[in-house]
Amino acid sequence: MSLFLKCIKGIPVERPPVWFMRQAGRYLPEYKNTRRKAGSFLNLCYNSDLATEVTLQPIEKFGFDAAILFADILLILDGLGVNVQFVEGQGPLLDPIKSKADIQKIKNIEKIHLKLSPVYDTVKKLKSELPAEIPLIGFAGAPWTLATYLINGKGQQGSVTAKKFLVENNEEFEEIINLLTEATIEYLIMQIKAGADVIKIFDSWAGALNADMVRRYSLDPINRIVSRVKSLYPDIPFIVFPRSVNTTYSDFCEIKQFDVLAVDQFLDRKWIAEKLQPKKIIQGNLDPLFLTQRGDILLKELKNVTKDFKNYPYVFNLGHGITPDAKVENVSLVVDYIKGLKF
Repeated sequence: MSLFLKCIKGIPVERPPVWFMRQAGRYLPEYKNTRRKAGSFLNLCYNSDLATEVTLQPIEKFGFDAAILFADILLILDGLGVNVQFVEGQGPLLDPIKSKADIQKIKNIEKIHLKLSPVYDTVKKLKSELPAEIPLIGFAGAPWTLATYLINGKGQQGSVTAKKFLVENNEEFEEIINLLTEATIEYLIMQIKAGADVIKIFDSWAGALNADMVRRYSLDPINRIVSRVKSLYPDIPFIVFPRSVNTTYSDFCEIKQFDVLAVDQFLDRKWIAEKLQPKKIIQGNLDPLFLTQRGDILLKELKNVTKDFKNYPYVFNLGHGITPDAKVENVSLVVDYIKGLKF
């Protein structure tokens, strides 16, 4: 069993495994070249040969301990029939869904598999091309985060619009959340059937919710997804990332089905070490900003993170995705440093 799988299954390991959110991305010249070949971001996601290529690039270049499928959380909305575009300089733009009539148009969950079949093909290709010791992480966006894009039509402050809709049109909002929960279950099952070894759920906009809303619209839907998938695939580990939910991370920590809790860079590491680590394998939480700094500044912060988390096994990662301005040599520095650690 690989170092990464051992760690997240609670088996003692000699050092923290290391991988990065968005490790295949715009900071890499190789990625930019492949992206140009694809012609557009969506074309890249739906071209299984090119998506496989960019997934493998950081594994081959840096020697990360896990690969994560190259895709996007909004592909599932595209699969449901929502008009999704990625506009250079603006990010994703969608046709908003708000009324009952709008919801009815995207309720045919079964149709996602036809549209998303290239994603499943990418998973299969990766499983045949990745080294045996490198597990593949499949993923999906959490229902709340997907709903923020679906209701607002874009990212940025979309979570505020969705939060108002949640309060003012709760019946429709509940229907949207239930639809997205069911669609995500289907999507993840197909990723696992194609060969994904681990699943991660990203709730990137969870921090916009108050604590009660976090429990109802972030934690509960994610728990439903994980529980349903694990009823079919009990040995598949799940990493759950409810970004910026502050102390309600403790609530996620109590859910046995969540194997790993990914933590953002805003949480006090000493609080994490005291409150979360004794109960749960954690992943995180280096601020991506440090990958843009001088090597000595990065190294100092690396030492702080690893010192605070040293008492329990954990997965080394960032508090959010790697940014386009990250220095390639800093990524190498982090991987080499982590691989030199001993528990």
